Amino acid sequence: MKRKADTQSNGQNGKGILKKRAKTVLAEEDVHKSFRKGLFANDILSKYTKDYAESEPYKHSVISSLINDELLRAVRNEIKENVQFTPKETDIYKIHQSGDLANLDGLEDGALEKLPSLLRLRDAMYSSKFRKYVSTITGSGELSGRKTDMAINVYTPGCHLLCHDDVIGSRRISYILYLTDPDIPWKEEWGGALRLFPTTTHKDDGVTTITPTPDTTKIIPPAWNQLSFFAVQPGLSFHDVEEVYHAEDEEQLKKDGGRIRMAISGWFHIPQIGEEGYIEGEEEKWGKNSSLKQLQGNPDRYDFPKPQPVAVEPAAEPAAEKELDEADLDFLLKYMAPTYLTPDTLDDIAESFMDASTVTLDGLLSNKFSARVREYVEAQEATLLPESSEEIERTGPWKVARPPHKHRFLYLQPFNSSKVDKASLEDPIKELTEVFLPSRQFRLWLELATKCNIENYDILARRFRRGLDYNLATSHDGEPRLEISLGLTPTPGWGADEVEEDEDTDDGDEDEGEEGQESKAKTNGSKPKQNGESKSNGKPKPSEADELEEEVQEEEGDDVGGHEVYMAGDDDEDEDAAVYKTSDEAEDDNVLFTMPASWNKLSIVLRDSGVLKFVKYVSKNAKGDRWDVNASFGVKIEEMEGEEEMITLEESDEEEVFNGFPDSDDSDSD
Repeated sequence: MKRKADTQSNGQNGKGILKKRAKTVLAEEDVHKSFRKGLFANDILSKYTKDYAESEPYKHSVISSLINDELLRAVRNEIKENVQFTPKETDIYKIHQSGDLANLDGLEDGALEKLPSLLRLRDAMYSSKFRKYVSTITGSGELSGRKTDMAINVYTPGCHLLCHDDVIGSRRISYILYLTDPDIPWKEEWGGALRLFPTTTHKDDGVTTITPTPDTTKIIPPAWNQLSFFAVQPGLSFHDVEEVYHAEDEEQLKKDGGRIRMAISGWFHIPQIGEEGYIEGEEEKWGKNSSLKQLQGNPDRYDFPKPQPVAVEPAAEPAAEKELDEADLDFLLKYMAPTYLTPDTLDDIAESFMDASTVTLDGLLSNKFSARVREYVEAQEATLLPESSEEIERTGPWKVARPPHKHRFLYLQPFNSSKVDKASLEDPIKELTEVFLPSRQFRLWLELATKCNIENYDILARRFRRGLDYNLATSHDGEPRLEISLGLTPTPGWGADEVEEDEDTDDGDEDEGEEGQESKAKTNGSKPKQNGESKSNGKPKPSEADELEEEVQEEEGDDVGGHEVYMAGDDDEDEDAAVYKTSDEAEDDNVLFTMPASWNKLSIVLRDSGVLKFVKYVSKNAKGDRWDVNASFGVKIEEMEGEEEMITLEESDEEEVFNGFPDSDDSDSD
């Protein structure tokens, strides 16, 4: 999915404050004064050109002390006093954005008078002198001075930007100019670094495919007045912005100046009509070639994990006529709470699901089996993982999802064999994925709970490591399918009410009473609200330092990510369909369902064609990793006479469609 920043102009969201004004052109003397002394000397230029040519994993450059220090301090002060920012979040980033600085010329005189240094900086950056300087270093060819494309981004603790290659439209050079606190040097352990991803070249049947590796190899921490830049190369220039990490406490945060990573990010573009170097049709050709290069070869062939659907025999009778026999119940009781196996409960779940196309079940697993899972997960988290993806895959059963511009997490796929090995019965995660969830008995239970006939299934255990992992938005094309997610995250603080299981449960009692389980279980089907609502009440916040620091303190630990989100697709190609949170978001957003990381909670969703789905990046501030088992089931939806049809996920607006059990002090709830 391509990304387009939905920016706003400073002031009143770009409305009523713009007017036509010719862009200023700085005299060459003023251009020289805007940059550090000696920057344009031939020996300095030669050094940067040589460094750029020899850089890895792809060509890039870092220039320290780029701008005249006095000018840049004035720019930073103007931004702090006069520029407003919009907190914004998608599957791929969480940032505070300003408007496009290309619109500075259109501001009213009163507004523009407050930003003279910022205007001068922009004009110096896009001056002929500096464009030729960058062009010489990179060998990129001519760059446009007419098409300016820059904005101010502020990263507070928890903010991040995940892997992408910057390929949109006519972009030719990408750059970042840091405006971090000049009097409190940024520390590498605070995060916020620009990180570059190497690529792997695959050759198969004469076809060459290039994909990014899951691990970065070049880390460039922020520094005051530092410029980092590189040529935009489709399928090659993959990079991200490391999360700005939270401080240990509020006192440390104040000592660190709030850890506010402010930077001006932008692009130099292909020359426009009337400019030196303009070639008719080049921009269209560049855009077309960029798209082709992003898709060159067989990139899907190197996506992992791959779907492994397993077909099942067609049902002999419709779901309405099926029932669990005594042998089925004996098998399911090894894994499931007895409450969810009673006919009345199954009927209630099915009714809720038919109404909303979603349902969430608390405490699905039995106490005895869930205790085994918890013990396993906690032991795994207590064991230090290798840093490299290669070593993780070499030393254990877990694999690393790739490529990183689509997803990155640890996964475990079932062996998909009719014979279950002994190891699967000793490892509770394997037992879930290879014994319980693929079983005929669980599929029958799921058919009774949803009134759908299952035709195939695909199961995946996942571990999203804190500070590392995510699954960017993907769309589903085709017939509706059932998707389940069984949360196995024992740590608290994920945006949902979480209650520890009764530690005093007798693990030797396999026949738990229904009454005891009923007091623990609570079932909710809903159109959940977004995880970690914005605290701005719909109003963009000024970026003054004290208010930013207050916002940082408010957000500290407030949202650690890791939530799974279903969203309605957006038909507007000019908008980013995965934008799900802004400070000025409309009341009627396009979030259909969200599932925070949770313990022993099962969500069932009927996913329609075109519905987007992602798992938000897990912050390093989380108390643990997100663990779940995710499965999809190809289904045939029955048409039942005399009853309403099952509505789609997008049509549902139910808030509390099923509360099958009374509240109690021992039950979880959304």
